[in-house]
Amino acid sequence: MLSVENVYKNFGGLQAVDGVSLHLQAGTITGLIGPNGAGKTTLFNIIAGKLSLNSGHVWLEGEDITGLSPHDLFAKGILRTFQIAHEFSSLTVMENLMVVPGQQHGESLFGACFQSGHVRKQEKKIREKAENVLDFLNLTPLIYEKAGNLSGGQKKLLELGRTMMVEPKIVFLDEVGAGVNRTLLRSIGDAISRLNKEHGYTFCMIEHDMEFISRLCDPVIVMAEGRILTQGTAQEVQSDERVIEAYLGTGFKKTQQVNK
Repeated sequence: MLSVENVYKNFGGLQAVDGVSLHLQAGTITGLIGPNGAGKTTLFNIIAGKLSLNSGHVWLEGEDITGLSPHDLFAKGILRTFQIAHEFSSLTVMENLMVVPGQQHGESLFGACFQSGHVRKQEKKIREKAENVLDFLNLTPLIYEKAGNLSGGQKKLLELGRTMMVEPKIVFLDEVGAGVNRTLLRSIGDAISRLNKEHGYTFCMIEHDMEFISRLCDPVIVMAEGRILTQGTAQEVQSDERVIEAYLGTGFKKTQQVNK
């Protein structure tokens, strides 16, 4: 579905992404792991149009989307979440979902003034969609709560819900488990798994929680020092000596040996 070909990005003398090429298959949940500073979020920002690249290409279903703006990529079905949730804190949970779909009639002066019937009809449809999303994520009891009052895990669920308000082709999740308690993390994992299996969502996620990655992701891609180190199943990359040395550490290897 999405391909990154020979992408380079530097910040002055720092080579943040160094000739990365990867391919994300439709219908998969791909994990992207690696130490801090490996270039993972920089790569996400390039794909999502937040950062320009120095050279290389990004392709979506055979179309070159290199350099397109975030709103153009959103229209093409590329969505992302952030390590720190970007909710509209003063709006309710319901309102946070309802603002997502683009080209709403009420957003234009003409529509608001002269197409009130179309506006009401469209808003009713969007609200019904939002109610279904809240039900799917078990957030219905919080429907009228201000988003700024939610816990960190609830905000991550809300961000996931916002991706459900449109029809995404691929969703990039940046450390969806960061700062989330284990109970809510299981709920987020269940939602991601159901969206993948029941609705065909394609995901790519940056994550440091190897248990979470192992549960959800196949394949897993490992980055280090701006390059792709290796990729494979979660079990394969966790057994790779290069990954243990660069990222997981010798303590992880000893834990594996004890568990065996």
